[in-house]
Amino acid sequence: FASGLLALTALPANAHHAFSAEFDAEQPIELKGVVTKLELVNPHSWLYLDTKQPDGSVKNWGFEFGAPFSLRQKGITKASLPVGSEVTIQGYRAKNGKEFGYAVTTILSDGRSVKTGGAQDAPDAQAQGAAQSQ
Repeated sequence: FASGLLALTALPANAHHAFSAEFDAEQPIELKGVVTKLELVNPHSWLYLDTKQPDGSVKNWGFEFGAPFSLRQKGITKASLPVGSEVTIQGYRAKNGKEFGYAVTTILSDGRSVKTGGAQDAPDAQAQGAAQSQ
């Protein structure tokens, strides 16, 4: 019984990952786009946005945010990031090269800049200097 209980308590720690497991600190990114979806879920929330490409096509990107509780403390709710609102994300690309990233800072349509990342081992996009536009 004790070993089963120990295994159950270890699962959440294994399910949680570090920034460096999925995101590349050598690939800063800054994207402007239109919100298509906000998922306020534990342990990480996700924001999805459509970004216009140079050729006029649109790509949908997903960005990892912190936990819903910490976001709510910073004023981030579905009301503050409604579908259709324009935002700018400063953060880092996913290591897999797909349209995913980690959002360190989100600039809302009202001009507010909010730290939206939650990983304690994530670098600060501002400290990296000018973020690369993608």
